[in-house]
Amino acid sequence: MSNEELEASCIVANNRMNRERVALGSNGYESEIGFDPVEWLASRYDSSGSVCWLDLCCGRGKALIEAGHSFASTFRNTNSLFHGVDLVEMFDSTQSLEFVHLESASLHQWTTATRFDLITCVHGVHYIGDKLDLIMRARNWLKEDGQLICSLDLSNLRMVDQPKFDFEDLLQKNGFQYNKNAHLLTSVGNGHEDELRKQQLEFEGADDQAGPNYSGQEAVNSYYRLCV
Repeated sequence: MSNEELEASCIVANNRMNRERVALGSNGYESEIGFDPVEWLASRYDSSGSVCWLDLCCGRGKALIEAGHSFASTFRNTNSLFHGVDLVEMFDSTQSLEFVHLESASLHQWTTATRFDLITCVHGVHYIGDKLDLIMRARNWLKEDGQLICSLDLSNLRMVDQPKFDFEDLLQKNGFQYNKNAHLLTSVGNGHEDELRKQQLEFEGADDQAGPNYSGQEAVNSYYRLCV
C-alpha cells in the first residue's frame, strides 16, 4: 500500500490504540516512555520560562489536556504550546486551555516550523507507512537540546531485498538510541546529519495485514529498498 491507501485502512484508522491514554499513571505516558512528561516539562519551564510539547498520534488528546491543566494551575501565565496531531478527529475538549492545540492531519504530509522541547509518539509509529521518514522529520522539529521518544517495533521494518538487514544498527549509526526491552526509540537534539537519506533507502510500500506486534494490536509493516 501507498501512504494514501494506508490511511483508509481500518487497521490504521482504529479507535483502540492510545485513545484513552493519559499523561500519568498505569495507563499513562509515564509508564510507556519511562518518565513523567509533566515533571520533565515543568523542570524545563522553570529554567526557560516556556516549553513546547508535540504529541504525534495523540488519540483524543487526553495526555496533553491533563498536562495542560497541571501547567495552568502551577504556572498561571503559561507561555507554552502543547500540540497534538492525529489522523482521526476524536478529540476531547481542551476546556479553555489556550496553549493546548489538537489537530487532525496526515503525518505522512504534516510539518511544522515550531521547534519542540519534547516530541512523543506513543504506539503511533506502528500505523505509519514510511516510518523512517516520519522519525527523521520529527527529529528535525526538536530544539537543539530537545528530546524525541517514540514506540517502535523493529520487526515492522523490512527490507525487500535483504531479509536480515540490521535496522537497529542503521538507526544507532544515525544518532538514535534503541531500547529493545521497552521498544523505545530516542534521540536528543536536531543537529544530526541525515545519513538515512544519504544511504538512499527508498520506501516501497506498507502492509496493513502484518498482524499484531509486541503491543498486541495489529500493526503495519514498512518495506524499503537499499538503492546503490
